[in-house]
Amino acid sequence: MPWDTNCIVLAGGKSSRLERDKILETVGDRSLLKRVISVISSINSDIIIVKAKGQSFPHLIRNPRLRIITDIYPYKGIVGGLYTGLVASNSFYNLVVASDMPFLNQALLHYMIQLALGFDAVVLKLDNMVEPLHAVYSKRCVAPLKWMLKHSNLKTHKVLPFIRVRYLETQEIDRFDPKHLSIFNVNTEDDLAEARELAKGDIGDVEY
Repeated sequence: MPWDTNCIVLAGGKSSRLERDKILETVGDRSLLKRVISVISSINSDIIIVKAKGQSFPHLIRNPRLRIITDIYPYKGIVGGLYTGLVASNSFYNLVVASDMPFLNQALLHYMIQLALGFDAVVLKLDNMVEPLHAVYSKRCVAPLKWMLKHSNLKTHKVLPFIRVRYLETQEIDRFDPKHLSIFNVNTEDDLAEARELAKGDIGDVEY
């Protein structure tokens, strides 16, 4: 990497639509969380997993580069998890992904990190829809996120107007991930079934 970057995995979601902790569900030969960790491990940085209070991951192998921390602001959703991860990180730049994205693309993630210098965030933007949980954030985002938490403004994308953002538009994303599987996430039983089918096929050259 051209500069020090940590990885933050947001794992404290409620999984309300699946009615169980979805990140422990298996896709291919491993859980969703392990698939995410496997891909981002290529960045050769510390990995911070932000969990909800009472959540545990006994299946994870002990790794000196892996830290599991609990939300500083419980029940504050993604904004709380993002804030917690950035505060805990000792790197200025941080790759942030959700724990339910089974088909992350290594080349795209590395490219996003390379673009981060001079920006507060690097965010995917597909058809005018932003994906704030597949992004790079700098420590400069801590202050506006804290303000949002204090005012119960819990929509993650609302932080973007207050920071300097480098957006990756559809054409640029297509160079690495033309099927946009990177941002496929598992919320429902149908999503889980689709992910398992996709994992059987040829979805790219990334080793999971």
